[in-house]
Amino acid sequence: MKKLMMMVVAGTALAASADVIHFASGDKLTGKMKSVAGNSIVFASDAVGELTVDASKVAKMVVDAESEILYKDDNREKTRIVYENGKYSALDNSGNPTRTIDIDSVKQINPEVEKWHGSVNIGASAMRGNTVSETASVIANVNRRWEDYRFSADGGYYFAQSGSSKDNKQKTENRAELAAQGDYFWSKKAYLYLNGKYETDHINDLAHRYRIGGGLGYQWLDGNVFESTGKWSFSQEAGVEYVKERYDNDVGGADDDNFAAFRYAHHLKWIPSFVEKNVEVFHNLEYHPDTAYWADVYTIDADAGISTTVFAGWSLLAKVEWDYNSAPAKSAKKSDIRYILALGYKW
Repeated sequence: MKKLMMMVVAGTALAASADVIHFASGDKLTGKMKSVAGNSIVFASDAVGELTVDASKVAKMVVDAESEILYKDDNREKTRIVYENGKYSALDNSGNPTRTIDIDSVKQINPEVEKWHGSVNIGASAMRGNTVSETASVIANVNRRWEDYRFSADGGYYFAQSGSSKDNKQKTENRAELAAQGDYFWSKKAYLYLNGKYETDHINDLAHRYRIGGGLGYQWLDGNVFESTGKWSFSQEAGVEYVKERYDNDVGGADDDNFAAFRYAHHLKWIPSFVEKNVEVFHNLEYHPDTAYWADVYTIDADAGISTTVFAGWSLLAKVEWDYNSAPAKSAKKSDIRYILALGYKW
């Protein structure tokens, strides 16, 4: 009996410490308020998992613990809050409202803690019989955002070989790339960037290509939440870069080709609000024209795809990559398209 009473008391205490949403419809949801941005409340419950709630459908939300409020002027404060009658109020130690919080001046309640994020995705296939083949791909990313700085690094390796038997297999893909970029935000949306990239593609006779450059970027959307569609991020960049490259079968005989190039890039991420699971749609594009022959000599790197969480941090990635080189090696085609399906892990 004593043990049972202790369990009841513990369960009661746990319930008392939970956050509660009272919907205008009369329904109630118990769990944890994760964050607030605009009219969207991210709420986690054991019953339904994590979901985004439209604040206009909420009659009252009681938050047990202190919340961190990040204002649009970058000031922060910690206080207990309550949402009722369409407004947020700060509470004193006794749970009484002390003042109304102007939500229009708030960037986010409980903003994400600055930490490293990343993913590793691995895809592979093999075939035996009339055709003997193997393919493998590894795609990795690491990134972090501070108040005024952002860093990201990406890498990838792609390999494929096939033949009618194990003795006559030929490599059809053998490509690697590594890139990194640092951004400095000198205003809320505008930033300066420095980046570098290394590429090698033995099938297309690219011994190596190095890029290093810098320029300006503008973050049009940065995790902005729209009630009808979801969360969006979109940025554009423009700058210049120094390029050094060499092709193995270069007829000209030069060891390395060095030139300056312009660079344009854009990056798009979208997390739909109408999909129950954590689904992210993305698209990236980089355009690199030679400053001396910009209409005739240029490269384009682009991708588009979707990733979805399967369970815990494990995810599925499906994407298409397109590489275009207007002046490739003599034996290579201008365009390469890769279709990738991989299992990954995010943190």
